[in-house]
Amino acid sequence: MNPFLEPSLNRRSFLQQAGIGFGAIAASDLLVQTDVEPTAPLVVRESHFPAKAKRVIHLFMNGGPSQVDTFDPKPSLKAHHRKPLPFSIKNRLQRTQKGRVGNIWASPFEFQKHGQSGQDISELFPNMARHADDLCVIRSMVGEVANHSPGLLLTNTGHSTLPRPSVGSWLLYGLGNESEDLPGYVVLIPNGIPTAQSRNWTSSFLPGVYQGTHIETANRRSELIPHLRRRDIRSGTQRAQIALTQFLNEHHRRRRADDERLSSRIHSMELAFRMQSAATDAFDVTKEPESIRKMYGDTEQGRNMIMARRLAERGVRYVQVYYGAGQPWDNHSGIFPRIKKLCADTDKPIAALLTDLKTRGMLDDTLVIWGGEMGRTSTIQSKVTDPNRVGRDHHIDGYTIWMAGGGINPGSVYGATDEFGMGVASHPISMHDLHATFLHQLGLDHKRLTYRYSGRDFRLTDVHGEVIDGILT
Repeated sequence: MNPFLEPSLNRRSFLQQAGIGFGAIAASDLLVQTDVEPTAPLVVRESHFPAKAKRVIHLFMNGGPSQVDTFDPKPSLKAHHRKPLPFSIKNRLQRTQKGRVGNIWASPFEFQKHGQSGQDISELFPNMARHADDLCVIRSMVGEVANHSPGLLLTNTGHSTLPRPSVGSWLLYGLGNESEDLPGYVVLIPNGIPTAQSRNWTSSFLPGVYQGTHIETANRRSELIPHLRRRDIRSGTQRAQIALTQFLNEHHRRRRADDERLSSRIHSMELAFRMQSAATDAFDVTKEPESIRKMYGDTEQGRNMIMARRLAERGVRYVQVYYGAGQPWDNHSGIFPRIKKLCADTDKPIAALLTDLKTRGMLDDTLVIWGGEMGRTSTIQSKVTDPNRVGRDHHIDGYTIWMAGGGINPGSVYGATDEFGMGVASHPISMHDLHATFLHQLGLDHKRLTYRYSGRDFRLTDVHGEVIDGILT
C-alpha cells in the first residue's frame, strides 16, 4: 500500500478510477477544452440588476496627487500666496498636520477650460485635457487617516486598519470572471511593492481563488510572470501530470467539502496550466500594431496601459495599474519639478488608453478610475521658500479623483472644496460611497453583496456607503 495514498483509496480502485480519468482526458483534451463547471468559483454569475459596466481599470497614483495642481483650481490662492493659513481653517486640520502646515502656496501651473463641458484641467495634462468631456471629476473625496498605509487599505479594501477583502476580490466573488484562461483580478506594478504590500489585493477571508495576481512589469530579464512555463517536460506529459495531480486533489477535496482552500488550490493549478499560453499572449504588447504602441508611448507606463487594455478585452474583471512602487506622488519636497515629471509620464499613456477604449467601443462598459489614496494641502511644508524645493503635505479632507465610462456622467464635476482647498464645501464623498457606486455600476447592490465569516455577514462597505446618484447617467 502506498503510504501517500489515503486509506480509503486502495490500489485497485485508484488504478480503475485513474484509468477512466486518463481515458477521458485523452478523448477530450480535458484541461484545455472543457467548459467551466457550474459550481466553479469563477464562473460568470448574474448580477443583482442590469449593469452599466462589465469591468474596472483602476489607475492608481500612489502617494497622493496634488489636486490644486491638477484638477481642482484655486485662483483665490494667488491673493494669499506665501501668507499663513487663516487660524479658522488651520484649526480644522488633523492634529498630526497642524504642526507641519506652512504658508499658502498658489499653484504655479495654469488651468484652462476644455471641451464642451468646460472642464478645468491643469496645463500638466495636455493630452488628457482632450478627454475633458469623458471625465467625471470628483473634488470632494474624504479619507479617514492622513497616512499612506491606512489610505491604501481604505481605498483598496474599504477598511483603513484591518486586512479585509479587496475591491477586486469582492467583484470576482459577486460576478465571477469572463475569462477561463486568465486571472480575474490583475495588479500591474512597474517595480517593487507599494506601501501596505499584498494586503492591497488580498482576498482575506474570501476564498483564495479571488486573490489578486500581482505582476511586476519591469521584469524583463526573464519571464514577466516567473515560472509560468515548464521547459523540462513536453506539453503532453505535463498535461497528464496535471491530470493525475488534479485527480488526487479532487478525491482529497470530496472528503473535506467544508475546506474552501482546497477548491482554491485546485482551481489555481488549472488556471496556471491554461495561463501558459493565454498570459504569454495577453502581456505581449509587441503584438499590437506600431501605431497603437506609438500612441501609448514606449515607456513603462505606456506598456502597462496597453497591458491593461489587453487584459480588459480578454475578460479580466478588475485591472489595477500602479504608477510605481512606494509613493511616487508623495511630494513632501520638490513638488513642482517632480509633479511635472509624474504628469508627463502618465498623461500620454492614460489619454491613449481612453482613446483606445473609445475606438474599440469598450469605454461604455469599462469603468476607468484615476486617483490616489489622498491629496495634498494647498500650503507648503516647513519654511523653505525656493519654488523648486517646497513640498505639500498629506490631505484627506477634500481631494480629487476622476472616473470615466461605465455609465458615469461624462464631462461633469461633482463636489467642491473651499476657497483654500483645505476642506469640503459641498457633497462630501467617503470611500464607502465610492465603492457602493461602482459596485452599483457593475450591477451589484453593495448591501446584498455579503459573505458570512466568523459569525457575521461582511460586505465591502461594512455598514456604510450610499450610491452617488449625482454622478450617474
